[in-house]
Amino acid sequence: MRVGVEGATVARTLLVIEDDIQIRRAVKNALAGSADRIVEAASGREGLALAASWRPDLVVLDLGLPDIPGITVCREIRTWGKMPLVVLTARHAEDEKVALLDAGADDYVTKPFSTREFAARVRAQLRRALSSPIPADAVVSVGDVTIDLASRRVERAGESLHLTPIEFEILRVLASQAGRTLTHRQIFDAVWGNTAGNAHQYLRVHITNLRRKIEQDPATPRFIVTEPGVGYRFDR
Repeated sequence: MRVGVEGATVARTLLVIEDDIQIRRAVKNALAGSADRIVEAASGREGLALAASWRPDLVVLDLGLPDIPGITVCREIRTWGKMPLVVLTARHAEDEKVALLDAGADDYVTKPFSTREFAARVRAQLRRALSSPIPADAVVSVGDVTIDLASRRVERAGESLHLTPIEFEILRVLASQAGRTLTHRQIFDAVWGNTAGNAHQYLRVHITNLRRKIEQDPATPRFIVTEPGVGYRFDR
């Protein structure tokens, strides 16, 4: 990957694994400015072969492929590749979306989709992949919010915010993987460890309180975005 002349992250190679030619064309058009080369595959096995040979910077993967399930392709790529995986799915079942994220996908877009939103989600994944991992002592700034991971201090518009230890841990987990959709269970395990409990219920209360503190308008959050029934994403 490289940074383009206007500061945008540009992939050397993107791989699109999608059997519907019309959707492949729409994806290619949407991502034309985000890559030097876009490679196409119409089946899971072809996609796996191209992924291994091209080693793309990012993979767009259809969940419903004609030969093997997209989630199988996702798991296979994840055995050797760390590039972002953005899944296209026509399925609306929440448990399937959770399963694909647990299988290693970084984000998903439900069909039919807005090409502008889809392109923005892909660009966010490319930026995250290009940037270095956020160190434990980093200072993360998004909008008017500053998060000092080392001192565990959070400010909004220069004013210090009081976060509970749990609220800070949730914010730390989300902010350190900005742009990636995390399931309720992934966040819950990262914050509470292996504690038993209802991850969705635990998080709902804390996320509500956290939004009241860091969002200008908690009813329409800018930073902590809900993926209904699945989890949350921190947008930068």
